[in-house]
Amino acid sequence: MTAAATEPGTAEAARDDRVAGRPLAARLLSRPEIGSLVGAIVIFALFMVVAVPFRNVANIGTILYGASAIGIMAVPVALLMIGGEFDLSAGVAVTTSGLSASLIAWNFGLNVWVGVVLALGLSVAVGAFNGWLLFKTGLPSFLVTLGTFFVLQGVNLGVTRLLTGNVATADISDMDGFTSAQKVFGSEIVLGPVTLKVTVLYWIVLTVIAAHILLRRQAGNWIFAVGGDAPAARAIGVPVRATKIGLFMAVGFCAWLSGMHLLFQFNTVQSGEGVGKEFIFIIAAVIGGCLLTGGYGSVVGASIGALIFGMTQLGINYAGWNPDWFKAFLGVMLLLATIVNVYVKRKADLR
Repeated sequence: MTAAATEPGTAEAARDDRVAGRPLAARLLSRPEIGSLVGAIVIFALFMVVAVPFRNVANIGTILYGASAIGIMAVPVALLMIGGEFDLSAGVAVTTSGLSASLIAWNFGLNVWVGVVLALGLSVAVGAFNGWLLFKTGLPSFLVTLGTFFVLQGVNLGVTRLLTGNVATADISDMDGFTSAQKVFGSEIVLGPVTLKVTVLYWIVLTVIAAHILLRRQAGNWIFAVGGDAPAARAIGVPVRATKIGLFMAVGFCAWLSGMHLLFQFNTVQSGEGVGKEFIFIIAAVIGGCLLTGGYGSVVGASIGALIFGMTQLGINYAGWNPDWFKAFLGVMLLLATIVNVYVKRKADLR
């Protein structure tokens, strides 16, 4: 989609008319998330055959929990990639959020909720700073957020060791406000034999909201436009700067949400956590149909990509396979997804 698609009743309407006129099979194959859906079905079928515990209904909660831990971040990362940018600091930003909430509350003797709110402000500010620096310097987001990644990684380790003498925060489970905060960020929902972490609910809600914005709201057209052709989008009045900074701030918000779960699930946070997870978020988005060039993708597909990771992580263990092969799986999935995404987009453009 190009910037012209932001004009109501013109290119967007014409595209919708063309899509509506296609056969059902053609419409399905033109969707960016179709490759991830097929992959999810294949992986589900594989582990249903080779891993007996995978068939246990009670393990659905464990699989979905692993998927939600990735999916909460994969959704905003996918939006950012559709907008034509990357955030390599997303993994350590989760840890920064959890650390800041814990350290602020503990060292100042405050109610835990004060730390939670201040951590939210910090996380969103980091996202806004990434976006601001992107436009201020003109550097690629890859380099801007790579710098932020190293800064946050160093601050996480240095500040935590300075204040605690250790690489982890203190246990905050006996502090004021902890019980209520844990219910919000670390509770469970029991549905018969299945126990679901609250993160699964957050993941689903975020996916629905992001998909609605992307496909049904003007802001969604803006996201596609700035990712497809930013100069053309700017020429027809799309707020390119505000849109991209807003996307970085969305990544910051979701990093805060993940960081709060990390803190209230384990009562403490390891300062070295999060390194390398940014690539998993990006891979989930790519598996879900996002192109590295921007302007194309799906948040639903990114969530399916996260589900693929959740099924694979648990499936490998349930099957008794060597978990070292998981990294090889990530590489293969990334390559296959990239090839499939390019192929699907070319076919969609030709129809």
